[in-house]
Amino acid sequence: MAAPEIGAQAEVELVVAAGDTAARLAAEPGEAYPEVLATRTMIGEMERAAAKLLRPHLEPGELSVGVRVEVEHVAPTPVGARVVTRARYLGAEGRLHLFAVEAFDPGGRIGHGRHARAVVAEARLLAGADRRRA
Repeated sequence: MAAPEIGAQAEVELVVAAGDTAARLAAEPGEAYPEVLATRTMIGEMERAAAKLLRPHLEPGELSVGVRVEVEHVAPTPVGARVVTRARYLGAEGRLHLFAVEAFDPGGRIGHGRHARAVVAEARLLAGADRRRA
């Protein structure tokens, strides 16, 4: 795989729906969370942006997978707001590709941090997952 240029960027967009909120995480009686963008959704968008940046550089049969995330979620985003998430390529560290990630809603920055992805053979990854079935 040929790596992206240092500083290359990609972005993805999401309009926050009810299913994207922390409130949807409640699974037990008495558990309740606010009707705002869930941190896990924001992280997913950060992963999508980084994966989008790597995708044109992958060989057939390869994909990228997230292996490390270190982010801060600093502001709440309501249902209906548009979130734009950007990844900027920082370079490679061994087999990992490093990214600076940020997410914004109409009020400004809602999250930021760093993310690392590895490029793997899809068939090998799926075979490894199958071996974990017990």
